Amino acid sequence: MRLKLGRPDINRYADRFTVPAASPGAPVSVTWLGVTSMLIDDGSSALMTDGYFSRPGLVRVGLGKVSPSAARIDGCLARAGARELAAVIPLHSHIDHALDSAAVAERTGAVLVGGESTAHLGRGHGLPDDRVIVAEPGTPLSLGAYDVTLIESRHCPPDRYPGVITAAVVPPVRTSAYRCGEAWSALVVHRPSRRRMLILGSAGFVPGALAGHRAEVVYLGVGQLGVQPHRYLADYWSETVRTVGATTVVLTHWDDFFRPLSEPLRALPYAGDDLDVTIGVLSELAESDGVALHLPTVWRREDPWA
Repeated sequence: MRLKLGRPDINRYADRFTVPAASPGAPVSVTWLGVTSMLIDDGSSALMTDGYFSRPGLVRVGLGKVSPSAARIDGCLARAGARELAAVIPLHSHIDHALDSAAVAERTGAVLVGGESTAHLGRGHGLPDDRVIVAEPGTPLSLGAYDVTLIESRHCPPDRYPGVITAAVVPPVRTSAYRCGEAWSALVVHRPSRRRMLILGSAGFVPGALAGHRAEVVYLGVGQLGVQPHRYLADYWSETVRTVGATTVVLTHWDDFFRPLSEPLRALPYAGDDLDVTIGVLSELAESDGVALHLPTVWRREDPWA
């Protein structure tokens, strides 16, 4: 934690909230739901990353015990129009990604997909074995209208709760029970349109892991990226955006996830991140590479391929 007070003003970046709204005829749309929760939907088949809606406050996360909020989950799913999902895919197992994942899967008829840590979260929630898939890294899974490949990644440093989850987690529990587990980059291909997107849940990477993969659009997690050395930001961009040949990048995981989605979003405080630095450095890299750089608008069906 740093001693710098305050937080970035996202109003400074109004010109970046420019992902096109999805037209009624769009082959597939993406709705950002805070942090790295995304609803990917073609009108007949949908899946979701993370599905984190409870968003308990900082005091509870730091000093108390956490558990999914049924009211917040149900309200957010209804607002997003997420009734049936083929899969829910936590990108790693910290609470700001996976606290609600099993509950969302249960409510939407989805399978829960991830590593062994994610499987333990599903078991703790009572999901049956046939609703939990332990992914093989690099092996595509057919999930509804999508082919999803989970590729080994890393959490952005520092990882405050490293390690794997080795037993079923039954809330309410301390935040530390939600260890990072297996971290993933998710390559999602919509089979009918052949549109491809890469989703990174954390600003970490395994050098060379994405070599040979391609995606037009990258949803780039940037939590804690702004407090890393400049070289790290450049390497992160190169190992993700440049490697897959993306032409559009949408930045996620910059919002204060201790604040409910019913309130206006704000950036994470300077004590833990610096969105100003992140946007400044990535804007230069994007301009140099001819890549469109956006921020997403929460709740809005968007078409980053348009």
